[in-house]
Amino acid sequence: MDRGFDWTQLRAFLATAETGSLSAAARQLGLTQPTVGRQVTALEDELRLALFERTARAMTLTDAGRDLLVEARKMGEAATRISVMAQGRTQGLEGTIRVTASDMMSAYVLPDTLLKLRDLAPRLRVDVIAANDIRDILRREADIAIRHVRPTEADLIARKISDASAHLYASKSYVAARGLPETVEDLKHHDFISMSDDEMYIAAMANYGIPITAANLRTGSTSGITTWELMRKGFGIFPMSDHIGDQFEDAVRLLDGVTNLSFPVWLVTHRELHTSKRIRLVFDLLAEMLSES
Repeated sequence: MDRGFDWTQLRAFLATAETGSLSAAARQLGLTQPTVGRQVTALEDELRLALFERTARAMTLTDAGRDLLVEARKMGEAATRISVMAQGRTQGLEGTIRVTASDMMSAYVLPDTLLKLRDLAPRLRVDVIAANDIRDILRREADIAIRHVRPTEADLIARKISDASAHLYASKSYVAARGLPETVEDLKHHDFISMSDDEMYIAAMANYGIPITAANLRTGSTSGITTWELMRKGFGIFPMSDHIGDQFEDAVRLLDGVTNLSFPVWLVTHRELHTSKRIRLVFDLLAEMLSES
């Protein structure tokens, strides 16, 4: 660029690229559509590049636009982090926030995220409610929940963070004793560890094309951490997110590239609580950090 960097133009480009239209970008930024259009055009003029192919219904990125989007997203994430940190410091981000998640996520995912949060908001206390049941935010048992199903209650706000990849895992000792399954059909002859309701577990596995029956379920627990420890001791196979499973050197990822056990991650809070500066800031920060996990 010939002159100083103009963040407003890049922000307009980023919003337009991610929403697909000037009107949607304008709504996201709280600006008018002509204003966003002028900012995008000014950026194209300054770069001397066409960033979008314009049609009557949408704005489609050109090759140059796609290249720029990669860098623009990095700058957008940095700007968000700076804004959250500044607001957290100046608005007295303190008090207690209750976050509920599964026991596995509470133990193996949230700690790293909460360490970053502590750096940005040192006076804020976060209580983690490790529970595999769905805590009722409507009854204020928690302020923020991390769930794997989208809530349907009208009074809740939900933001999809990601589609987390997952695979079947077994311990090195189990693979040494029982062999490594090479096909999905081989799984019929292996032991699995169940969690909670066997029928629901079998149905969930069937949805992923994994053919197991009650005969395959040789042990189980209602605790995610306990089932994972049973897997590590060689009791059988258990599905787990790659982010957690790959933390353990004694865990072997099975049928990599053959099975696809991805699952959604939703961040949820009560509509009224989202108007709280403290909870809104923590909600947005958790969304950013968990999407990077």
